[in-house]
Amino acid sequence: MRPVVNPADLELKPFSNGEKFAVRIGEVGEALGLKYMGCMLHVVPAGKIAFPFHRHHECDELFLVLSGTGEYRFGEQRLPVKAGDCLSAPAGGEAHQIINTGSDELRYLGFSNYTSADVVEYPDSGKIGVRAGVKAFDLANKTFSTRGRVSPCDYWDGE
Repeated sequence: MRPVVNPADLELKPFSNGEKFAVRIGEVGEALGLKYMGCMLHVVPAGKIAFPFHRHHECDELFLVLSGTGEYRFGEQRLPVKAGDCLSAPAGGEAHQIINTGSDELRYLGFSNYTSADVVEYPDSGKIGVRAGVKAFDLANKTFSTRGRVSPCDYWDGE
């Protein structure tokens, strides 16, 4: 734990999938030793997206654009974003996604509150993710986690 962290000094870990998704991530909140608030630096190459279109039901997210330009997909809206803009993604609100539409890297900080459980919807693919029992930021240290597609059923089905 350090009391002062400069995002420019963080080790960036690559995370990508296919041609569409690519980001390098630096864990600011973890480096600062925070227990209830997360903060990650995101560095997204030109023309790429960090994460799928999604919405959290328990975690608020706030993004601060540090440099570059892009588009904030927020529900049905597509909003231009640039350095200095703050983006809101309230828990249970609209699905959201940040897209680098510029010709340079898009750098932003993502802040979130940590909860012990969350449900995440992915409207483009019809998936739902659920995690519970998360302790102290450590998503690997959870008591339950799954991602898939839900088939509706009666409460007593299979009992």
